[in-house]
Amino acid sequence: MSSTGSSPTARALRALEILRERPGTTSEQLAERLGVTDRAARRYVAILREAGVPVESERGPYGGYRLGRGARLAPVSFTQEEALGLVMAVLDGRPAATDPDDLVGAALGKVVRALPEAIGRQAAALRAHAAAAPDPYPAHPDPAVASTLVEAIAARRRVLIGYRSGGGGEEWRAEVDPWAVVVRRARWYLLCHSHRADAVRTYRIDRVRTAEQCGTPFTMPEGLDPVAVLEEHLGTGWAFRTLVRFDAPLEQVAPWVGPAMGRLRPDGAGCVLEGSTRNPAMYAGEWLAAVPFPFRVLEGPELRAAVAALAARFTEAAAERD
Repeated sequence: MSSTGSSPTARALRALEILRERPGTTSEQLAERLGVTDRAARRYVAILREAGVPVESERGPYGGYRLGRGARLAPVSFTQEEALGLVMAVLDGRPAATDPDDLVGAALGKVVRALPEAIGRQAAALRAHAAAAPDPYPAHPDPAVASTLVEAIAARRRVLIGYRSGGGGEEWRAEVDPWAVVVRRARWYLLCHSHRADAVRTYRIDRVRTAEQCGTPFTMPEGLDPVAVLEEHLGTGWAFRTLVRFDAPLEQVAPWVGPAMGRLRPDGAGCVLEGSTRNPAMYAGEWLAAVPFPFRVLEGPELRAAVAALAARFTEAAAERD
């Protein structure tokens, strides 16, 4: 079923969608959403009733139209723009979805096949002829693990997770209070209070191997802003401390420093970056090397050694040869 178009049937179907999404919609609100007069909106409601759709109306300040019991609705209805936007969003976030054997690719194929012929043909063509570059660092969480975490968040129940650090690192288990699942730059994170560390932690969900809901309840922090808290804690809690001073004002350095590098604060005419890392070589070679301002490593012997090794490599690479 498609609600595209301006015919009476198309507008009646669109009215059906609106009443399904917003029970209690008044005739004035329905007219505004449909882009028609109030009288025409009431006529589309009459068309639905003539077709056997039980549309009830209630008077008063809290009245309006709503669907009655027994209404049989199509499970999904897309316009052409919605369908193409969905395909584009899937391919943007998961290039492997062009392969029908991929989990998400198989689901996308089912959606495309369920669309009306004209819309489905456009969506299928987009999927078939859009070349999606593979992600060199794919990080797709296990749907079952993600589902367990989301259910625990909704139930406010503690979770026992099994986690494996990046690069084939150590594996460990910990009980956590799951506060939120946050998607940031195509990476899925669990924001939580870790009872193992007794601190706020952010964990990559693709590295969570197991998740088991416990019976212990927890209280969600009041006024929690998951995205802001995630950004604040991305650069904390790792094995190696980092403290770097830049000889430039904070406002100039800030655009070059991501949240995962730590917290930036002013320090006289310059600024100081305080954080931690599990990989000093990566921190030096990929992150610090990209910041175009003079800096000094104030603390963190591992980071200082990594910077020195990188400097020696570059000095050797730039040396003239006879």
